[in-house]
Amino acid sequence: MSDTTMPVIRPNEQPSRRQPHARHGRLLLAIASLLLLGMLVLQLLDTMEITAFGFSNWRPLLYAYVAWAVALCAAQVLIRGEDGQKAAFVLPAVLFTVAMVVFPTVFGLYIAFTDWNLSAAAGRHFNGIDNLRALFADFYFWNALLNMIYYVLAVLAQYAIAFGLALLLNAEIKARKFFRVAFLLPLMLSPVAVSWMIGKSLMEYRFGPLATLARHLGWDNPAFFSTPWLARISLMAMDAWVSIPFMMILLLAGLQALPMEIKEAAKVDGASGWQSFKEITFPLMLPVSITVIILRVIFQLKLADIVINVTAGGPGGATDTVSSFIFREYRDRSNVGYGTMLAEFYLVIIIIFVSLILKMTSRWLQRSN
Repeated sequence: MSDTTMPVIRPNEQPSRRQPHARHGRLLLAIASLLLLGMLVLQLLDTMEITAFGFSNWRPLLYAYVAWAVALCAAQVLIRGEDGQKAAFVLPAVLFTVAMVVFPTVFGLYIAFTDWNLSAAAGRHFNGIDNLRALFADFYFWNALLNMIYYVLAVLAQYAIAFGLALLLNAEIKARKFFRVAFLLPLMLSPVAVSWMIGKSLMEYRFGPLATLARHLGWDNPAFFSTPWLARISLMAMDAWVSIPFMMILLLAGLQALPMEIKEAAKVDGASGWQSFKEITFPLMLPVSITVIILRVIFQLKLADIVINVTAGGPGGATDTVSSFIFREYRDRSNVGYGTMLAEFYLVIIIIFVSLILKMTSRWLQRSN
């Protein structure tokens, strides 16, 4: 017998044919990467005023990034074959996220460490951690951050009302379809429209219908936005009116997905409506409830439009949110550098806060199961 060993060829593997394509793919990716990297370095050097050779704007770099993205997808197909074709379906979404989310965040981090005021003739220049120092000494920012605690805690009250409405609309009541549509109407309106329709019209302290009704009931000066606590509660009520339908529809979907056999068995055993809710409905709805609350908290952390249009953060910053405060820093003071530092710092706080909530709720659900 011969001692020569036969080469092992794996299924669907063709070395002689795939190697040239793999080399072409690597070459294509290397050329596109060098082109993108070279243009990026030139643009950065020109932006930092180290060299005078650069582009007037970032548009050529965007074109180079698109060309690099196409080259990357094509290289994956040439190098990895069928696996590369699968990756090519995912890469466009990843590259789009990098261009629209990651790059603006990183670029914003660069702006946050610069002194850039649009009303100043000096332009943009690096100022180290001066913006961060100003942030820690800014009373109005920390006041807005404290207000966010009140707005986030208001989500629990919104959840309780939404759960009650979902239970009502899930029951066999007359005109149930009509009430479902009626309760969803606020969700169809823009918060800006709501702020003008309710805050600027119905709650106007001179001629507003609610103010007129309050006078007839004995309130001498029905100014809903004159005192800090009343203004904050009024904005919470307006925000709840817009947001509760969103929570309600999600909770209603969860209620309709519950197995009817368990409820019927509870009725047979003689359980009352409260006992059925306490022992069966509410525990089974916990995963849906936690999801609804977390989603609502994330949206609440971005609250700005109603505050900007109704009170502009007043009186004395009592109703300010972090987003509305950052907006005014951009619009009124044209302070791009400091405003971006506020936004980046708030983004870090949101990421930490939401991550802690997700981790705590995950552990709690595991223990309860």
